[in-house]
Amino acid sequence: MSNRRAGYRTLTTHRLFWPVVVLVVMLAANTVYRPGFLSVQMRDGHLYGSLIDILRLSAPLILVALGMTLVIATGGIDLSVGSLCAISGAIACLYISRQPDQNSLGGVLTALALGVGVALVLGAWNGVLVAVIGIQPIIATLILMVAGRGLAQLITEGQILTINSSPYKAIGVGHLLTLPLAIFIALAVALLVAAVTRRTALGMIIESVGGNAQASRLAGLRSGRITFRVYVISAACAAVAGFMITANVSSADGNAAGLWVELDAILAVVIGGTSLAGGRFSLGGTILGALLIQTLTTTVYAMNISPQTSLLFKAVVVIAVCLIQAPGFRARFARRRAPAAAPAPATEQPKEQVPA
Repeated sequence: MSNRRAGYRTLTTHRLFWPVVVLVVMLAANTVYRPGFLSVQMRDGHLYGSLIDILRLSAPLILVALGMTLVIATGGIDLSVGSLCAISGAIACLYISRQPDQNSLGGVLTALALGVGVALVLGAWNGVLVAVIGIQPIIATLILMVAGRGLAQLITEGQILTINSSPYKAIGVGHLLTLPLAIFIALAVALLVAAVTRRTALGMIIESVGGNAQASRLAGLRSGRITFRVYVISAACAAVAGFMITANVSSADGNAAGLWVELDAILAVVIGGTSLAGGRFSLGGTILGALLIQTLTTTVYAMNISPQTSLLFKAVVVIAVCLIQAPGFRARFARRRAPAAAPAPATEQPKEQVPA
């Protein structure tokens, strides 16, 4: 019995236990509301269904959240990823729209290279502000968050830039081996980031810098270079997510593309168990957090919750998940009452003898 209780306690205290429970509860609620929610069908050689849609739509958020995880692990934050999504998508769509043949694979690859290249430059700009100049990450990335959104609208001239390119559209809605191509792209990036951070010393160095940057410098680690690199990696992930977002609708909107995705990415990282104070991080937890947020968004739409209250509904669920995960919150409200000890029987004191 004691071993079973210890195993149960170990399971419930795992950082991913409650996010998994909430995800399962939301899937069950959707199944009750729509009995065919879990069904997956094969049409024209492709798999379709609500679960497939959740995986496809969560791919951009997974990409952004993976880069955000590395930044937060160093003790920083990147608020500019939404603007970077808009910029990279706008550059790619602008280049494709000016090609005589928009279906040219070479033209699409060049557009993707231009979008990633500009995003890397802007990510390096964030890295210089934070690692070299020493500006606080939230301020440094807030600058690009505001200016980058204006730059994206400048590229599109304030208009919605529409294209008709099958190769580019495939990034968002194409299929490979019966599944959406976006899932494989997100999976490939996740495996690449995991290989770089878990199969080399980079992950340990990132955690060391996030845990104590001063001690890392004294130990001989060049923490500034590590901080610079994670912002560049975050920008590259945001660029690929921007391609997916614009490819889904075959158009670039500098004002709406990637809007508020940085907040969802931060929530996904926190739900996945990574502390905003820096240090240890969990890539698997981040992916789980992104899936949970997208499932929550799908649930809101499926249950016809009004747009005025959908954001409030999402906020309540996310707050509940974060509170349940917090060890201090669970310890305070766990109600672990030890059985009260039985009072000891009163002993009769001997009477004082009075001399006659």
